[in-house]
Amino acid sequence: MIDTVLSSPTALQFRIWGEFHTLPGLRLTEDQLCRLMGDDRADVVEALRGLVEAGVLRRIGPYYIRADIDRYTA
Repeated sequence: MIDTVLSSPTALQFRIWGEFHTLPGLRLTEDQLCRLMGDDRADVVEALRGLVEAGVLRRIGPYYIRADIDRYTA
């Protein structure tokens, strides 16, 4: 899915998407994602920005979740 939405996704974007794809109900803050990815904060923030702009993830308050999460909830 991510490679059809983003023209040239980065390795970090693939890693982030992999976490959300594996656990559809996952919701993480920017700080949590930075710790989980172990990358430079600026790189993680830029990757997240791209994923949100592409409609893969969305931000609700301080949390990032899958953009299609409402399809899986009752």
